[in-house]
Amino acid sequence: MSTISLSLLAFVPLVLAAVLLVGFSWPAKRAMPLIFLVAALIALTAWGMSFNRVLASSLQGLILTGSILWIIFGAILLLNTLKHSGAITAIRGGFANISPDRRVQVIIVAWLFGCFIEGASGFGTPAAVAAPLLMALGFPALGAVMLGMMVQSTPVSFGAVGTPIVVGVSGGLDKIGITEQLIANGSDWNIFYRLITSEVAITHAIIGILMPLFMCVMLTRYFGRNKSWLEGMAIAPFAIFAGLAFVLPYAAAGIFLGPEFPSMIGALVGLIIVVPAAKAGFLIPKKTWDFAEPKDWPVSWMGSIEIKLDRLSNTVPMSIGLAWFPYVLLAGLLVLSRVNADVKAFFTTHLVLGWNNILGEVGISGDIQFLYLPGGIMVLVVLATFLLQRMKVGQMTAAISESSRTLLGAGFVLIFTIPMVRILINSGVNLANLPSMPRAMAELVASSVGSVYPFFAPSIGALGAFIAGSNTVSNLMMAQFQFDTAHLIGVSGAMLVASQAVGAAAGNMIAIHNVVAASATVGMLGREGQVIRMTIIPTIYYLVMTGLITVIAVYVIGISDPLMALAVVRP
Repeated sequence: MSTISLSLLAFVPLVLAAVLLVGFSWPAKRAMPLIFLVAALIALTAWGMSFNRVLASSLQGLILTGSILWIIFGAILLLNTLKHSGAITAIRGGFANISPDRRVQVIIVAWLFGCFIEGASGFGTPAAVAAPLLMALGFPALGAVMLGMMVQSTPVSFGAVGTPIVVGVSGGLDKIGITEQLIANGSDWNIFYRLITSEVAITHAIIGILMPLFMCVMLTRYFGRNKSWLEGMAIAPFAIFAGLAFVLPYAAAGIFLGPEFPSMIGALVGLIIVVPAAKAGFLIPKKTWDFAEPKDWPVSWMGSIEIKLDRLSNTVPMSIGLAWFPYVLLAGLLVLSRVNADVKAFFTTHLVLGWNNILGEVGISGDIQFLYLPGGIMVLVVLATFLLQRMKVGQMTAAISESSRTLLGAGFVLIFTIPMVRILINSGVNLANLPSMPRAMAELVASSVGSVYPFFAPSIGALGAFIAGSNTVSNLMMAQFQFDTAHLIGVSGAMLVASQAVGAAAGNMIAIHNVVAASATVGMLGREGQVIRMTIIPTIYYLVMTGLITVIAVYVIGISDPLMALAVVRP
């Protein structure tokens, strides 16, 4: 079989997923088992992976599934706990004091608060936290998931205290070889690394200015009474103001401080600026926008958790500060566990279940860090909430019971989705001496487009994230490929690696297992295709804009890096 045919074959599981989920609207619980079997068959036959490696990859995927389910459980449990304590009722009322306009609520809760959670934790946590919170505030479940997934864009490259750059880019590049070349050219790794970080921050900042507006426009178009784009555009001055309030400190942090804190700093500064402005009515349209009455919503908008939100009794009125305290505590613990070395060491070494070199396959390992994962931190917050908000045992029991039932559906889907992903990623070790399937897909795209490749570089990053559901993993898989391709066509390797990181962030908006995880938190499993059909729109916007910025940077501005002199232009 030719190289091109093999590369096309590698695309089959992804194309099949798109056709079944988006084209035929299959629920993921039907589509993903079939896609898993197809991916395993291709790996065993065309790629020559051993059965032992396929099985080990599947087991690794199941361990990772356990980690994601733990995060989902924590997010659902926190929502249900706050629901039964009466905190959600107080939070809902508190937003009336800021603004009753749903577009403003989207910008503050989904965009700014979600960006902070992404910066602190990453790994899909913002959607798992923001989606149920929005739903509890009165948003339809489908809209809450769509908005939660759209947060998985601008802040993601600097999520989890910079993990996609610190781990993904640094680990994905041949650091030793590149460092030797840099020293020979009178530079060093730190300069090159900071250049990549700055280019990621600037690219995201340019595109991210419009993301709050994009979220509002999507909300009014798909979930408004009038299905109007213009009702979203009406809040453009305030949305762009909020976008600038986030991206300016975000970009400055990326350029001057490095990759660890841009998303958190941008979100904190943004909240400090935007919330008082919203209270004062600054740039907000006089006409308030809201949904139709819930009784008029289509059934397809609803989640199973949503039906139960207002059926509560025996809750007492609560102050807005006490109601919000669990989310403040969650943000603080997430930051502390990622930044403080002693706390991080404790969380990462206690209550850890792991398996190294699964079935003897070197490099295929997995673990579940019950305390360090956001799920564990959310469970700790739930315990604090139980005490501080003086809940009854019966209320807590009801919250745990509801959360456990919701978790079962997500578990079934993810036990096929993530093992399939790990098979693709681990396919680089095979009897046919082929590159991994994601690498083969990337090479096919690069060889097909030639010198216009910089426009498509972010799409390679998005492809990696779509497969893996992770900006970090996409960077680990594709960063060196982007660097090598840049030198073959004679452009800046740093810029293409930056474009890779930005595109990988955008790919998180349509990553299947991220959509499944977010859907599970609002009881909306089975409609993943609907979510992807909507979030593909902002994903395309992000990739086209990143591609254009990359092309302008390398061909119009002529942006360079310390290794440009070594680039060899492909004839």
